[in-house]
Amino acid sequence: MSLLTVGSVAFDAIETPFGKTDKIVGGAGTYIAIAASYFQENQKIVSVVGEDFPETTLDDLRERGVDLKGLQVKAGEKTFFWAGRYHNDMNSRDTLITELNVLENFDPVIPESYQGVEYLMLGNLSPQVQRSVIERLNTRPKLIAMDTMNFWMDIAMEELEKTLKMVDVLIINDEEARQLSKEYSLVKAAKIIRGMGPKILIIKKGEHGALLFFEDKVFFAPALPLEDVFDPTGAGDTFAGGFMGYLSSSDEITFDNLKRAIIVGSAMASFCVEKFGTERLETLTEREIEDRVQKFVDLVNFDMVQTVS
Repeated sequence: MSLLTVGSVAFDAIETPFGKTDKIVGGAGTYIAIAASYFQENQKIVSVVGEDFPETTLDDLRERGVDLKGLQVKAGEKTFFWAGRYHNDMNSRDTLITELNVLENFDPVIPESYQGVEYLMLGNLSPQVQRSVIERLNTRPKLIAMDTMNFWMDIAMEELEKTLKMVDVLIINDEEARQLSKEYSLVKAAKIIRGMGPKILIIKKGEHGALLFFEDKVFFAPALPLEDVFDPTGAGDTFAGGFMGYLSSSDEITFDNLKRAIIVGSAMASFCVEKFGTERLETLTEREIEDRVQKFVDLVNFDMVQTVS
């Protein structure tokens, strides 16, 4: 099975209560691809960068088995850049700089060798761009997942609704779920959102875990208590990468396997926040991942003694 990721490959500059960085590599596509690479060996990416993007990073992605034929490199142009400052609670942040650069007129190119891909992950881009990727694939993938955000709900709701009808999985946070559904209860919100198209819904709750809605079933995945969170940037994309990397490699779309995939995604996201940018993700070992997944299992694994005679 193969996995195609569509998302930004970019630069970030981050400031948190633990410190700050100069310009470092970031972007949804980057986090997704790196996280997925630990599970999926047949990966492809569609994105765009400027000529200022470091070739060493592209070489690293290639070494991870990521096919970069769909990555456009625009001569004479600059890569997308975002700078932000996190507040003390690490849940809220201020955007300091946004430079769209090559992303402003991004028109996805699907190489012929990408046709027939079985799994598709659409990172947070405009719903028009996300939909164009689906429409340019000759064969519909077995599973299409997408991310989106409040911004698109504010300025492109009609386009977002069209795209939602075409996907199988939607991955959003609780605030976005409430805005999209106009319901505060996440159970009611899930019912409304799944009526818009996606049969599988994942609602992320940050440090409080994630909810999975599939058919008539609900699963709650906990978040791992961490002593230090250095940088939450990219954690959601890392979650998506772990989730889709595991799901596409195992190629089993059942409730039980979706639960496993969510735990894997949560484990990968817990690594991401331990250092700035993609630094922690780049050096993981198989044993570290297995141990971290087991910690998540241990959080909710218990024997219930009889309480009523």
